[in-house]
This record gives sequence, C-alpha cells and structure tokens, in this order.
Amino acid sequence: MTRKLVVEAIGTFFLILTVGLTVLGTGAGALAPLAIGAVLMVMVYAGGHISGAHYNPAVTLAVLLRGRTTVRELAGYWAAHLVAAVLAAIAVRALLPEDVRVLAADRDALDVIIAEFLFTFALVYVVLNTATTEGTKGNSYYGLAIGLTVTAGAYAVGPVSGAVFNPAVALGAALLGMAEFGEMILLIVVQLIAGVAGAFLFRGLDLGDDKPTTATRREQTGLRGAAEPGV
Repeated sequence: MTRKLVVEAIGTFFLILTVGLTVLGTGAGALAPLAIGAVLMVMVYAGGHISGAHYNPAVTLAVLLRGRTTVRELAGYWAAHLVAAVLAAIAVRALLPEDVRVLAADRDALDVIIAEFLFTFALVYVVLNTATTEGTKGNSYYGLAIGLTVTAGAYAVGPVSGAVFNPAVALGAALLGMAEFGEMILLIVVQLIAGVAGAFLFRGLDLGDDKPTTATRREQTGLRGAAEPGV
C-alpha cells in the first residue's frame, strides 16, 4: 500500500507542478496543454503497473464504483493526491519569479459546470475503458489516450473553465491564486459527480467484461485454421 501511495503522490505532484509552471510561467503559452497532457501520459506509464496511476480523486472514485479498488484504498489515494497538490503549489511558488501575481479569472458558473463535467466525464470514461477492461487488457496505448484526453480538454475548454478536470488540481489552483475558494469547491463537486456518472455509465453498459481483443482475434484465427486447412 505504501508504495502505491508514493507513486500516486509523485504522479499528482508532477502533474500539478507542470500545470502551475506552464500556466503561470511565460514560456509555454499555447503549448501548455501539450506539456500537461504529456506529463500525465508519462506518469501514467511510469506508475500504472503499481498504483493504477489515478492521480485524480475523481478517477479513484470512479474506479471504486467500478469495483476495482476499496474504500480504504480510496481514502489513502485521496490523501496522497491532496498532499501532493499542496507540495506542488509550494514548489511552483518557489520556482516562479517573486513578481508573478495571479488574479483568478471571472468565469460564468454555468459554463464552468458544463465544461468541467463533460471533460472530467470524458477523462473517467477513457481511463475506465483503456485501463480497467478485459477487452483492452495489456494494451500499450492507455497512457497516451489518457494524456491526450486532458490535452484535448485543455484546448477545448481552457478559456471556459480553466480545464481542471481533477479535484487535486483544483486545490493546487486555489493555493496558487488561479481560482477562488468558492470556485474550487464548485469544481471539486462537479468533477466528483462526473466521476460517478462515468462509472455508472460504464457499469450500466457492462463495458468491462468483453474478452481481450487480441485473444478474440487469435481464437477466431484458430477456428478458421481448423476448419480450413492451409489457411
């Protein structure tokens, strides 16, 4: 359990560190979503085989409802995510110039709710379908799919909601002055609801029990070979 929590904390830390430095710094500009998606992707590949590489309390909640973790593990993961958010915010403050000042954006609450719900839902949906199903078991693209979902969402709704999609990132944003406390609470609530919605849809459609795609192809190939000698 300890190493899982450390892996979750490391991945979450570097995700929020990258968000803070690319958004508040002056170097990344329009490439910030690519950097954020890329760091998430590599951290997913680095930690996926150990902790599942959630790095997001909404994802952990969805995985719990999907039946692939426990309440005890969820509590530990959430604690690791939140501690990592605080440490990342401290690191961003230390690394940025002292004269950098941030004003929280004035956003329409309904727009924020819709944007954050849709892309947090998309993120959870992608995670569950690429990293927890029998049909995609052992695939090599899950990290890329998850990272690019965040990149796409950042480009699509970044100006609308800040493209947070993650309660730990919401906390980090608030600590860095990128979001007001009330907006942080709103973001967290919407993101957790989106996680629940993604998990319920996944379970309702029974998306997790398909046979592995590669195995299915081998079985079909074997059947054809037996029926048709020489094929």
